[in-house]
Amino acid sequence: MTENTSTEEKKPSAQDVLLSEGDLVADYLEELLDIADLDGDIENSVAGGRAHVAIDTDDDRLVGANGEVLEALQELSRLVVMTETGNRSRLTLDVAGYREKRRVELVAIAKDAIAEVLESGEPVRMAPLNAYERKIVHDEVAAAGLVSESEGEPPARRVIVSK
Repeated sequence: MTENTSTEEKKPSAQDVLLSEGDLVADYLEELLDIADLDGDIENSVAGGRAHVAIDTDDDRLVGANGEVLEALQELSRLVVMTETGNRSRLTLDVAGYREKRRVELVAIAKDAIAEVLESGEPVRMAPLNAYERKIVHDEVAAAGLVSESEGEPPARRVIVSK
């Protein structure tokens, strides 16, 4: 005979898990900003099945050249989650709206490549992009009904657009 217990813990929802990942990272980044004596407001949300943490600041040092500092902070943030929970995180970090601005740029670049492929019929090799940026381009190319693939090794990995 099995005994039922009324004290079973309710398993947290996926949304709750992602929000707690964001909370861990927000605390970590808040300490980092304090140590570096930098200003910024931190927001935590869930978007697209991922924890999304944004730092609202006017300080470009947190973005760095071509988003390099931002990418490093994102990797550190994911490491914080892994260390604290034992689980890998797909958390996205944004600083000063850089990712949205970059997404708009990448969509325009992808549209130019699509137009060139449609006009010439020849494949177009794009400049090297990180994984996040390549995904944006792949999605835009697929929406246009063309084919894209990635080639090369990071950091020189690039998208090739073709018919």
